Formats: sequence, structure tokens, C-alpha cells
Amino acid sequence: MTLLAQPKEWVISVSQFVLHPALDALLKGFKETLREKGFKVKYNIHIANGDEATNIDIAQRIQSERPDLVLAISTPSAQACLKNPRDLTMLFSAVTDPIAAGLVGSLAQPGSRVTGMTDMSPVGHQVALIRELQPGAKRIGVLYHAGESNSVSLVRVLEEECAKRGLEVVKKTVETKDGAAEAVAGLVGRCDALYVPTDNTVVVAMETVASICGKNHLPLYAADVESVPRGAIVSLAIDYHDMGRRTARMAERLLQGESPSTMPVESMADYRIHVNIRAAELMNVELPVSLLQSADVIYDSFPN
Repeated sequence: MTLLAQPKEWVISVSQFVLHPALDALLKGFKETLREKGFKVKYNIHIANGDEATNIDIAQRIQSERPDLVLAISTPSAQACLKNPRDLTMLFSAVTDPIAAGLVGSLAQPGSRVTGMTDMSPVGHQVALIRELQPGAKRIGVLYHAGESNSVSLVRVLEEECAKRGLEVVKKTVETKDGAAEAVAGLVGRCDALYVPTDNTVVVAMETVASICGKNHLPLYAADVESVPRGAIVSLAIDYHDMGRRTARMAERLLQGESPSTMPVESMADYRIHVNIRAAELMNVELPVSLLQSADVIYDSFPN
């Protein structure tokens, strides 16, 4: 009697800095795609809940797990895993600026045991959209954690894009998600619109940010579409579920033996438009018919 060979069970250790809809959608798309491709995978999933000490501890635990692949979701997670485990193949995703974060030396030739996907926002298009909806705006507020290199990179690009259009950027930093409410309140009256980048600290407090913006009629825009049902007026951005699927296709190549050192860092070329008409009403922004017609998803709700 011949025993049928059992498919190999791969072990993938996942480090995710925080739980929020964008990153959760990415992981969901990743797991779905590998399952569809016939991979049998045991996942060791670790969530740092936005705590840097926990983030470092997770990286050390992953070292002892000896997985076939490390999946680091977010810039802080990838930075911690780069330091420890030092000899494991790592695939990152939802990393805004992999070079500035010290993960790779080149997007085209990573040159090490690390590669992945960048989620750099189409900031120029996003600022142009804000300008279209608020032609009289002069100051754009931005809320972010200065300790996140991904956010620092995004804010730098935001300043460049706003300068091209004669807009001033009013910056406000937060240290923890609990400080978001006070920070937003400090921007009321100082800016004509608020832009929230893909900042791990701020995004988890999006409902709080949106509530204050709604009460003060301060238009709120987001760098990720998953924040639109949570209170932002609109976002033109990548789809994180799709990014997860793309990341899984890179994982397939790595598990089959391709070297990460010569696998270019990838990015998303397709963007989605999500609109929240209830948020627009609360924040006194009129949405043109053309925008509504081009939107991929329209929401008519606002967080309590």
C-alpha cells in the first residue's frame, strides 16, 4: 500500500503593530490568497497593540519560532523584525518608505533577506482632491506620531505637494492614541481641513478624530479608504485587501525558493475612491456629482 504524500505545512509568523481595518484587511487578503493557491499554512499571529516594547518582544519571540517566512505588517513591525530575527526571510507590507525606514538599500535590488510592498499614499492626488472640494482652503492640518518614520516620510511629501498648490501645512503630533482627541481639538480654528496619514497611532483613534471634526465642522480626509466609513469625507487610495493579495503572491515566490535580495519592492498602481456623504454633510463640504459617480464605494453613516 502506498501512502499519499501530505502537502508541506508552512509556518508563517506574522507581526502586526496594531489592529485597525486597513492592516486587518491586508492580512485577510494575504491568507485568502495563499489558501486559494493550495498552501497549507500554520500562522503564528502577534499583535503589538501599538506598544513598542511589545513590538520588540514579538520580534524576539518570532526568532524562537523559526518560521519559514516572517510577515511584518507596518513599518514599526518590519523595523523590529529586521533587528531580531536576523537570519530569517522577511516579507514586509504596508510600509510607507522602506528606504527611509532602513529596511532596504534599494527598491529595485533590496540586497538582503528582506523585501516587500510599500503603501506610499498618492499624496499629490489626495491634496488635489482636497483642493477641488475646498478651493478656498489655505491651511491643511495633519495629525501624526513623529516617532513613526512612515508618518514622517508622508508628512514630508504632504508639505511638498501642498507647497506646489500654495497651501500651508499645520502639523500636530501625538504620542499615543489617547492623545488624539486633545491634539485634534488643538487644530480646530487653525486649519481649514484635516488630513490623517497612514499613521498607526492616529488611525486606531479615527472615530474619536472624526467625532471632534464633525462637531466642529472641520473637514476630515484620510490617506486610506478604510478610514472613510469611520468618519472621513473621502479617500483616494490603495485597497489594503488587494495589497494583501499581492503580498501573498510575493510570499509564494519566496516559499518556492526565490531570493528576496533580488526581488524588487512592489507598490500598488490602482487606487479606489471611497466617499462618506454623511461626513461631508456634517463638515459642510459639498460633494460634486462627478465625484459620487466615480466613487467605488459610498457610505451614508457616521460613527457615534
